[in-house]
Amino acid sequence: MKLDRTNTPITVQSSTVELGEALPAYARNGVQRAAGKYFGQLSGAAVYFSREGGSYRCTVNMQMGALRIVTGEAIAPDCHKAFDAALEKAAKQLRRRKRALRDNKPIGPVKDALLREGLHMGTERK
Repeated sequence: MKLDRTNTPITVQSSTVELGEALPAYARNGVQRAAGKYFGQLSGAAVYFSREGGSYRCTVNMQMGALRIVTGEAIAPDCHKAFDAALEKAAKQLRRRKRALRDNKPIGPVKDALLREGLHMGTERK
């Protein structure tokens, strides 16, 4: 699916880490890629970085359409690695939700007829 990148509010913030210019751009690009891959209806996203001892903590929150907010959190010695791990966790949740929605759809009439025919054939043999 393609994501409309013009109206997507993605905030990248930190109160304790100097982000520079490359890290927010990297984070926005990663969130847009993950959202476009699974749903394409990103309502909003937020990426937060913080220090935790000698490591960095990254939290990724993504709102996809009417679905609940998806959150991924990770700790790593590098900001980029922490973001990648947090985004991977959020993407896994999106993938599972998409699979649940897809599996929850009713069976099509052709597939339903074939299944019923197969069931009737199985009961006639007994």
